[in-house]
Amino acid sequence: MTNEQDQPQNGLQSSTEGWSEPTPTALLVLADGTVLEGFGIGAEGRQVGEVCFNTAMTGYEEVLTDPSYNGQIVTFTFPHIGNVGTNEEDIETVSSAAVSGVRGVVLRTAVTDPSNYRATQHLDAWLKARGIPGITGIDTRALTALIREKGMPNAVIAYSADGIFDIEALKAEAQAWPGLEGMDLAPAVTTAQRVNWDETTWEWNKGYGRLNNPAHHVVAIDYGVKRAILRLLADAGCKVTLVPASASTEDILALKPDGVFLSNGPGDPAATGEYAVPVIRDLLETGLPIFGICLGHQMLGLALGAKTMKMHQGHHGANHPVKDLSTGKVEITSMNHGFAVDRETLPANVTETHVSLFDGSNAGLALADKPVFSVQYHPEASPGPQDSHYLFKRFVGMMNEHKAAA
Repeated sequence: MTNEQDQPQNGLQSSTEGWSEPTPTALLVLADGTVLEGFGIGAEGRQVGEVCFNTAMTGYEEVLTDPSYNGQIVTFTFPHIGNVGTNEEDIETVSSAAVSGVRGVVLRTAVTDPSNYRATQHLDAWLKARGIPGITGIDTRALTALIREKGMPNAVIAYSADGIFDIEALKAEAQAWPGLEGMDLAPAVTTAQRVNWDETTWEWNKGYGRLNNPAHHVVAIDYGVKRAILRLLADAGCKVTLVPASASTEDILALKPDGVFLSNGPGDPAATGEYAVPVIRDLLETGLPIFGICLGHQMLGLALGAKTMKMHQGHHGANHPVKDLSTGKVEITSMNHGFAVDRETLPANVTETHVSLFDGSNAGLALADKPVFSVQYHPEASPGPQDSHYLFKRFVGMMNEHKAAA
């Protein structure tokens, strides 16, 4: 047991306080030695990762299957997670063979039985089937306040039905984990082979559709892409060929694309950029239209000569205001990133197009002399508002102009 004077003074309940009955069956052990006790859901076992908080009030299944969260333990600030159950339609990961989504989930309240006509499975059973451990009964507001004050901590989440844990070993594991800086996680979530995509977005009482008579061919480099992005490209008339993160310039150009999409994904952009950035630089030289989102945005920035940096608490949620500097309009966006392009390092030929109104960080860039642009946020909005769907039309417009000029 930890002596009282040794407990972190952060307002979070430690393992020495308060719990008697019933016996806790899950722990969240932070790298600073804080031990948070709760009750396990999902898969028994333990996972190590970086703890972040997500402020979205809807779309927890999309969040939990977003490959960009690989390496992270997600704390939901909204307390009622699991109330609409889960289904097989709202999954965001493309590759069923890849490790997808989060390493663990932290919740305030116990998960209720699902209450939604689309639900096919309880969240607890769904998490168990996907090997994701979870913990309930945590003061997520206090944990969020800690992250805002001290940054995103490394931690171990552990679930054991018998309530028996080697706490010192868990502390040591959390302290030894190196963190996301310098970590290339794209290989864990990318597709292993080329995939042809023609599925369009979901419609009420119809489900997902199929694209007929595509107008353009887009090659999407998969660093951890979400299905919703591919569906919106299909909605915009694009046949999409998905290629692995390790695809070479020759592999991509051999497919004769009208445009190239740089996807979202997890990990440190500088680490993935060791092999991805040279390819992006080659593609820039071709003059092809290029559109990047999130990790793709960050690596495009690297390819153009900028630098990226680790953020203090990151941006994770569906309510982030972003200003379009070209129009003055404010969009409410969905965000999920712990790294950002350092605006101070942007070259003179790169225009900053969008900024976060939360902290002023870079949220978009473009080239004046080439059909190239990217955004830090998630315009596909799954989950989230749809203010930024116009960016997919912008990409199509660039491909139209490029074809007309050829």
